[in-house]
Order: sequence, then structure tokens, then C-alpha cells
Amino acid sequence: MNFTENSDTRRSFLKKTGATVIGSALLGYESFARPDFANNPLKVGLIGCGGRGTGAALQALNADPGVMITAMGDVFEDKLAESLATLKKTGGDRVKVDKAHQFIGFDAYQKVIDSGVDVVLLAAPPYARPAHLAAAIKAGKHAFAEKPVAVDAPGVRSILASAKLAKEKNLSLVSGFCFRYDNANRESFGRIMKGAVGEIRSVTTYRYGGELWSFPRKPGWSEMEYQLRNWYYYHWLSGDFITEVTVHSLDMMAWAMGDKTPLKAIGVGGRQKRTDPIFGNIYDHFAIEYEYENGVKGYSFSRQHLGCPGRNTVEVFGSDGKADLAMYKHYRITGKNPWEFKGKNNVMHQAEQDEFFASIRSGKPINDGVWMAHSTMLGILGRMVAYSGQEITWDAAINSDISIGPKYEDYSWDLKWPVSEVPIPGLTKV
Repeated sequence: MNFTENSDTRRSFLKKTGATVIGSALLGYESFARPDFANNPLKVGLIGCGGRGTGAALQALNADPGVMITAMGDVFEDKLAESLATLKKTGGDRVKVDKAHQFIGFDAYQKVIDSGVDVVLLAAPPYARPAHLAAAIKAGKHAFAEKPVAVDAPGVRSILASAKLAKEKNLSLVSGFCFRYDNANRESFGRIMKGAVGEIRSVTTYRYGGELWSFPRKPGWSEMEYQLRNWYYYHWLSGDFITEVTVHSLDMMAWAMGDKTPLKAIGVGGRQKRTDPIFGNIYDHFAIEYEYENGVKGYSFSRQHLGCPGRNTVEVFGSDGKADLAMYKHYRITGKNPWEFKGKNNVMHQAEQDEFFASIRSGKPINDGVWMAHSTMLGILGRMVAYSGQEITWDAAINSDISIGPKYEDYSWDLKWPVSEVPIPGLTKV
């Protein structure tokens, strides 16, 4: 069966992709397509078997009839077992993960990579992404990297190095910043970048939501296991929620700004409502101002307060109008060039997998590496200024040598990483 001939996704690949993807395809890469990539099954390994990883694997199965899940890895055996059961219900005999290819532990990622897979889906918590991506690209694997891709500046620089190597090896590297794969956003931001609102003066983003999951401590759990099971609430594992969740909004701000990086940032944040110890040491609200060249400003407002209204919007103010984008609701431009999105909606998580596997089949690699690293750094910079209360330049932040967690090779169940108190602006050093 020729898998390159029976998918609308591949036939419409270049039509559907936005400027970011098209730009990647036009950078003069040599084709890296192999006959087995063009016509035969693609062996896929899943690293990180939580909800998002399982979802990515299901979408990979939907993206290409030749995808087979052949290896899985996680630090927790129960997470892997739950994920595998879910995948088998949908994937049937295309999920071929025997016991010998179910890897548990901090080195599970390397065992998946070494198991003979062609593609890896990287969906472990953010602290692990730089090490996992570096190993995957070094081994010549196409990689999907869930967002965010790091929790600190050294991690971001590692991602940039991996992205460069992926480009040299002609490997596809697709980002989990899924809003860039949304049809409505692509048309909206495409118009913005073509001047529909004129010269951009400012961008404002809001990401308001409630509280998320937490897992009560169980007898026998070490402190390390407890924190890993509740990784979201510890900034050394998640980067804080500005880096883990609000980063989607920051990525759209970056998109509107043409992916230029800001000069500096200043802002506030704190822990007003989510104060119980089960919430670790992260904040529950942030308000950050990013300053770009020529005085252009980007503003990010985010909170996670149960019982309060939600909001997920981007507003782009320009010399000729305004773009008002409310995710999943409306997308419109007012002013000299009025417009409203009336097109067909898509499932953005599915679209990113569709285009990822289409690029592998066609030998036209996608490389989202630089912008996904820089968007992640926007979240890290926002956390740094809020924690410290100081104004910090982009250059100082991205060149920082401070790691907020241990080296990945030092992770173990016996690790006793000193978890800091909740940061206090004016006192906390970053």
C-alpha cells in the first residue's frame, strides 16, 4: 500500500500550512525522504504518557494510515499502562508495543529512541524536553515537541542547538504550540502580518482560567515522586504556569510581532488565591509588559482562579485598525480593512500531526525550533521579572546560566532537590 496517495492531508499540505511552515519548506533543504518513509509504515515512539502525550499519539494514528506506535516510555508504570490501553482501543493492531518496548524510568526516553523508531513524540513534563529533544535529534529521529520546550534559559539554548542540528540533518521538528496550526488563527495572523491593521503599536493577551488537577500524597511516595506526580505546581518542573499555559498567548503575541524578540520586560505576579501547599511554589497570576523596538508594547495578563470568568483573547492594535481574536469564538478586524473569519474550523492538535507526518512522507521538513524556543523564553522572562520584581532585558535573560533544576542525568527517585519558598518580588534573585 502506498501511504503517500491516500491522504487529503498530504495533497493539501502546502495549501493548508501558514507562513511559518511554508518558510521552512523554502529554505533550500536537500530532500531527506527515504523510500521507506514514502511508502512503508512509520514507527513512532511516545515519550511521556500523560493526557497530552496520549492525545498526540492518537492524533498521530489519525494523521497517517502508516503510523504504528511501537515503543512507549514514562517514569511511571501506571501512566504508561493507562495510555497504552487507551491507544489500543483506537489504534488496534497499529499499536504494537510489546512488553519489551514498554520502558519505565528516567532513562526510558533513551530506550525509546534506541528501539528502532523513526519518529518520537516528546510529551514528558517541560523540565525534560531539552534532554529528550537533544537525544532524539542526535539519533536522527523526527520529533514532535510539546510546548513549552524548557523551564530556564540554559534549556532554551539547548533547544536552539537541537533545532540547528535538526535543520542540518533535514529532520522535521514540529512544535506543540498548536494555536499556530489553527485555521482561524492562520488567516487572522496572516492578514495582520500583511498589514491589515497597519503598523502594530501594541498587542494585549489574556489567559484567564481555573485550577487544574492535583494528586494527594500516597503512602510510600518519596518527596520526588510526589512532586513529579504534581509537576505542574513546582517551577523547577513546569516553569510556572506562565511558562506552561500562558505561553500559548505569548506565542501568539510573538506571532503578531513577526517573531521578533523584545528588548526587555517588567511586571508583577503573585499567589493570591491558590495558596494551599498542594499548589507547590508557583504563582496564580501574572501581568507582564514586554517592550519591543520603537516603543511597541506587548501586554500579557493571566490568572488561574477558580470561580472567576475565563478568557483567552489576543488584541492587536495598529495604526489602521484592531484585530480582536477570541479563541474558539470570533476572529475579526475593524478599521480600514474590516474582516471576520467565516472559514472552516479545524482541530489544531490534529492539524499539527497531519502536517508533521506529511512533511516526513514528502521529504520537506518542517522546523519550528527557533520560534518555539523564543516563545518559551517569553514565558521564562515573564516569570523572572515577576519573581524578582526587576526589569530584565531579553539578552540578560536568555544568556543566563542559572538552571532552576538539576541536570537531567542527575534525576533519580532519591533526588532531594531543594524546593524554594514561594518567590517574593524584591527579595527573590533570578
